[in-house]
Amino acid sequence: MAKITTIIDIGSNSMRMVVFKKTSHFAFHLINETKSKVKISENSYQNNGLLQEIPMMRAFNAMESFLNIAKNLKSRKILCVATSALRDAPNKSVFLQKVKNELGIDIKVIDGEKEAYYGAVGANNLLKTDSFTTLDIGGGSTELALVINKNITKTISLDIGTVRLKELFFDKNDLAGAKEYIDKQLSTLTLEYKKIGMLVGLGGTARALARAIIQNTDHPFDVLHGFTYQVKPALSLFESILKASTNEKLSSLGVRSDRYDTIKVGTFIFKTILEFLEIKQVVTSGVGVREGVYLTDILRTTHHKFPSNFSVSVKSLLDRFTDDSKQTAYLGNNISKIFDVLSPLHNLDNKYKSYLVISAKLQQIGISLNYYKNTEHSANFILNGLNYGFTHEDRILIATIIKYSTKELPSEKNIKEFKNLLPDIKIIEWLSYIHSLNNLLNSEFLRHSYEYDLSGNIFTIKSSKDHYLIQKSIEKLEKPANFELNLNFNGVLY
Repeated sequence: MAKITTIIDIGSNSMRMVVFKKTSHFAFHLINETKSKVKISENSYQNNGLLQEIPMMRAFNAMESFLNIAKNLKSRKILCVATSALRDAPNKSVFLQKVKNELGIDIKVIDGEKEAYYGAVGANNLLKTDSFTTLDIGGGSTELALVINKNITKTISLDIGTVRLKELFFDKNDLAGAKEYIDKQLSTLTLEYKKIGMLVGLGGTARALARAIIQNTDHPFDVLHGFTYQVKPALSLFESILKASTNEKLSSLGVRSDRYDTIKVGTFIFKTILEFLEIKQVVTSGVGVREGVYLTDILRTTHHKFPSNFSVSVKSLLDRFTDDSKQTAYLGNNISKIFDVLSPLHNLDNKYKSYLVISAKLQQIGISLNYYKNTEHSANFILNGLNYGFTHEDRILIATIIKYSTKELPSEKNIKEFKNLLPDIKIIEWLSYIHSLNNLLNSEFLRHSYEYDLSGNIFTIKSSKDHYLIQKSIEKLEKPANFELNLNFNGVLY
């Protein structure tokens, strides 16, 4: 697999490009994302599906610009797929041949089920959820996939799209006709799609609606990928969008200007499908077909899944911002031991151990920016970079553990901004303490093998070596509960 790979997706409404850079075997990160709203299918649905000359020229010009970006980013591999607009067009060969002859790129026109599969691969690997239905509303079609226990079991493509329905129904103010048309398409879905209750929203419409919900609620983390919301409270906002009579009103509801022309159609489709499938909860995905195309390429030997217990975002951050893999491995292993020994005192759910292990491994990534305030830098790296495979709550908790890894325990004031997404302060105090203790025990970078023991209310840390600086630092560490801490260093009890 090339180190830098470009994926181009030609949709009915927009052309999008992503460029990924590999950092190790399976780890990667995004280095460019470009979008052009070329509307290649404009006026085609009212002309027997034929692509029109001006939209095709817009798409060709955008493709040329995309390729310039890819070339200058030193991309060694370019994969280009086209979806509904081209697969439906009787004259698609005109555009495909022009691009191949003049730009040297072969465009792969994929069918609807393959499009649904790619979207499901992206969501399945890069979101933290096991069983769900994906929904990707495009300009010409809508794709759904059913994922059960991390296995993609069904895929389907329906002839429902924002551009298609706008030209056929909404421009004629025929909402009843649009509803009847959608219902007829949905009638082809099997009952399995109704059994999940959890939907992953892919594509522009799902992201636009999620962005509006974030703006209209007190959700403190303005990130789309992994944003989860309950359907019932969101329906009133969807109704307001459908009833909005001006662009100014749409703007006040949190809709961006580049979505004014399709948001009502998209919301109508989205809401209708949510109700039909009896969806209770939606997870917003910032990834989709493009990421799916990339992942099926790099994961072609592993059935399009990451190996178990592999975190692409953690590995990518470690690859880019740490130098000593032995140190990070030691910190992760050692903090796990401390958590286990102290479990009778803290009584925390075992799930918190995984957060501590990740926080220990990523503790020092902020030093790559600046040693001073490096815990704050690390926290910011995590909030913005620990995106794939983590919920908003996960990212904020790990960042909080690292940011407040000091001799004093975090307070309610420290967690005020994200309090609604964090566990109780007593849990955070314990996690912060264990994390800080783990860091101090390795502050001489010895990767020393300590012995830990808990007898009643007495926690003992034993070492065959003398650690003067470590001993002095641990004595100043504020504890989250009333227990006795003994340090037995080189036979001397402190």
